Amino acid sequence: MSQPSHLVSSIIDHIQSTPGQRIPFASYMDLALYHPDHGYYTTKSSILGPSGDFITSPHLSHDFGELLAIQFADMWQSLGQPSPFHIVEMGAGQGLIAADVLGYLQQNHPDCYTALDYTIIEKSSALRAQQKQHLTHQKVIWTTLADLSPITGCFFSNELVDAFPVHIIEKHNNQLQEIYVTTQDNTLQETLGPLSTGKLTQYFDLVGIDLLTDTYPNGYRTEVNLAALDWLDTVATRIDRGFLLTIDYGHIAQRYYSPARHKGTLKCYHQHRHHDNPYTNIGQQDLTAHIDFTALQAQGEKAGLTTLGYTQQGLFLMALGLGDRVAHITQTIPPGPDGFNQLIQRRAALHQLMDMSPMGLGTFGVLVQEKGLENSVSLTGLTTPPMEQAINKFQK
Repeated sequence: MSQPSHLVSSIIDHIQSTPGQRIPFASYMDLALYHPDHGYYTTKSSILGPSGDFITSPHLSHDFGELLAIQFADMWQSLGQPSPFHIVEMGAGQGLIAADVLGYLQQNHPDCYTALDYTIIEKSSALRAQQKQHLTHQKVIWTTLADLSPITGCFFSNELVDAFPVHIIEKHNNQLQEIYVTTQDNTLQETLGPLSTGKLTQYFDLVGIDLLTDTYPNGYRTEVNLAALDWLDTVATRIDRGFLLTIDYGHIAQRYYSPARHKGTLKCYHQHRHHDNPYTNIGQQDLTAHIDFTALQAQGEKAGLTTLGYTQQGLFLMALGLGDRVAHITQTIPPGPDGFNQLIQRRAALHQLMDMSPMGLGTFGVLVQEKGLENSVSLTGLTTPPMEQAINKFQK
């Protein structure tokens, strides 16, 4: 029997043993992605990169991690150059960002590097094994959020929160109902039912959205990421003094819950193609939904965090010097017969990082929150250059 069949059998057994013989979609998504024996993230070792199912920013070049290193050095300065200075990466993929950050700080900010402790929190055992093979720095340790004491420094994640399990909500007859997963003839099926928890209603109060107005049509479908709120609450308790940097694709609530987005944002990724069926390739495909950044900001305030800024990845990286890197490589052709091709490839990679088209990496949201800072802080990545300057650099 193949691995996906084992996972499907396990999910079906779980559903049939549950009162009502149905589970919220969020529970199904959690099993599909994180089942300890057969889940997508816990067993697949090649989910990232050209040979996997999708590519993230650090796969394009070393620049993404190096520019983040510039921001981390800036944070270290703003905190008064503490030692130790903790960077905690949550969901580190293959360890590419960690390697680039550590290498850049060691070469360009040695004092910050000396003070640095780099911690990785990784739920996937398969990815954790890759990280330990890729990262040979003695400064890197692995732990869990539960075992981590409050730090002075920065928690950060890149494309983590979008993979948290989401509840799916539909509007019917002027009521909110929830999508459940049940079984029929030994196959998985969707069914509607009442909301599984009052936290779903509280969520919409938190972000200021009322789906029961006439603005939203009957059958309107969307997601709620309660797991993101729980995660943020936990992270906030682990910050004594410092920052939370979240990079991911998403929208503010008014855009996320636009009446025009009536089918939600849930996507499935398999071998660099995306589709809308979460009940195929089970255990072999990624399931993901956009982030509601308004929810993270509002929940952060309840948890004692203050929002320093929210911007887009393209503008964030521009402020950290990405545009200058583009201009520099255009003026310098690498030596050797393939020098010109290398220049073109590198320039294309940098442009992808700040691509502001609707599906471009440059439109990813960047949210920076802080806790315990007595004085106002101006971070380099949030001092966005004028839009005209950013557009001119991008078009060169």
